[in-house]
Amino acid sequence: MSTPTVADAPQRGFFGHPRGLSTLFFTEMWERFSYYGMRAILGYYLYFAVAEGGLGIPESTALSVVGVYGASVYMTGVLGGWLADRVVGAQRAVFYGGCVIMLGHISLALPGGVATVVLGLVLLVIGTGLLKPNISGLVGGLYGENDTRRDAGFSIYYMGINLGGFLAPFVVGTLGEKVSWHAGFGAAAVGMALGLVQYLLGRKNLGSAGRAPVNPLPAGHKGRVLGRAAGLAAVFIVVLVGLSVSGVMGLGGLVNLISLISAVLPIVYFVVMLSSKQITKIERDRLIAYIPLFLATALFFLLFEQQPNTLANLAEADTDLNVLGFVIPASWFQSINSLAIILLAPVMAWLWTKLGERQPSTPQKFVGGLFFVGVSFLWVVLSKFVVGDEKHLPVMLALVFVIMTVGELMLSPVGLSVSTKLAPKVFASQTMGLYFLAPAMGQGLGAQVVKLYSVDNQQVYFGIVGVATIGCGVLLLLASKSIKRYMHGVN
Repeated sequence: MSTPTVADAPQRGFFGHPRGLSTLFFTEMWERFSYYGMRAILGYYLYFAVAEGGLGIPESTALSVVGVYGASVYMTGVLGGWLADRVVGAQRAVFYGGCVIMLGHISLALPGGVATVVLGLVLLVIGTGLLKPNISGLVGGLYGENDTRRDAGFSIYYMGINLGGFLAPFVVGTLGEKVSWHAGFGAAAVGMALGLVQYLLGRKNLGSAGRAPVNPLPAGHKGRVLGRAAGLAAVFIVVLVGLSVSGVMGLGGLVNLISLISAVLPIVYFVVMLSSKQITKIERDRLIAYIPLFLATALFFLLFEQQPNTLANLAEADTDLNVLGFVIPASWFQSINSLAIILLAPVMAWLWTKLGERQPSTPQKFVGGLFFVGVSFLWVVLSKFVVGDEKHLPVMLALVFVIMTVGELMLSPVGLSVSTKLAPKVFASQTMGLYFLAPAMGQGLGAQVVKLYSVDNQQVYFGIVGVATIGCGVLLLLASKSIKRYMHGVN
């Protein structure tokens, strides 16, 4: 999604940055608060027994649902960017998305069983798809093209993301585990509502950035397109909820369908782009070089996004949560990744600056990402070996999240950057959409992989997945020179 830079937004007022950055900072902070808070307790609510306030869904199915929810969010982001660019503009897309997100959390807060869960998750997927890709574009739109504050502005903005992610499990998770799951989901809805209120109050500070679509549909087509889109969305929601509630498809069938879509969509994208006659030979070579990096990203997120399912289950079912007489809510472990990013991101940025020309190439950084996320899984095996038949020590499980974060900082920011560098000119925007299908694919396939997990076989599960991932990292390392050759000078 692209938003042109403008100069009519107030250019001072938030730590030397445009005043509108404050509006977007707190909007994203509260949206991430609602997202990470809900995600921290979703799996527990699905598989806890009815007597404990949960739905009593089989554990493997519940953990798979959490996985495909994450995959769906990334897939709808592509549509959300298109809708803002062609129809409503980024500002309204963010507002509409926030409203739909709030409704999704309210649906989860209602004690309606599987029906309100499916409806809530569908609304959350649609709302996040509208908000998430467009709010980042608005941040860039606050600055002129040559404004040296831009990078620092994005750093401040991303701090808001991690601040929301850090605080959410302490509030939403504690309410969910100690009061009721529905109280936790309700807190997530309140968080999104607070984000919307301050967005409306501060929207004037955004100026004309994202106020209008950058490539609007012809006026005669707009109403027809919107009508069809709204109609299709309504039919999709009704059919999906109906099939799930009636048992025709069930949650298991829904998981399989989304997993299949997440795997097929990237293949279609690559086939269309590679077969295009509009790209040059060098661009085609670069696109071929992008394929192993795309697959490495998908594999990374297959492991990384098991934080809210298998690792959340491990925290709840097989970790000694009693620390000096205080029982730690299992959902609190979901805060560690955000805290680790806040602490380690400056260190990683300093390291790359210090190394300068000696820093690893892009494929080698991807290898590092796969290595660390694989090691994090092997750390679970080591942790269990240390305690034997006892439960995991909290500090040992916490280190799993920290090691994962090191891998994230090596791969995730680099992946976004290299996508812009390797994209064919005629597919520049679509390549960015393609990049977000990598974590979607990883989580979609991960939803199938987690079915093999249980607390009883945790050492075998984490051991095999961890070793296989490191093995793929070794293969990528061996292929890195060939990949670099096909990148034609892109580093």
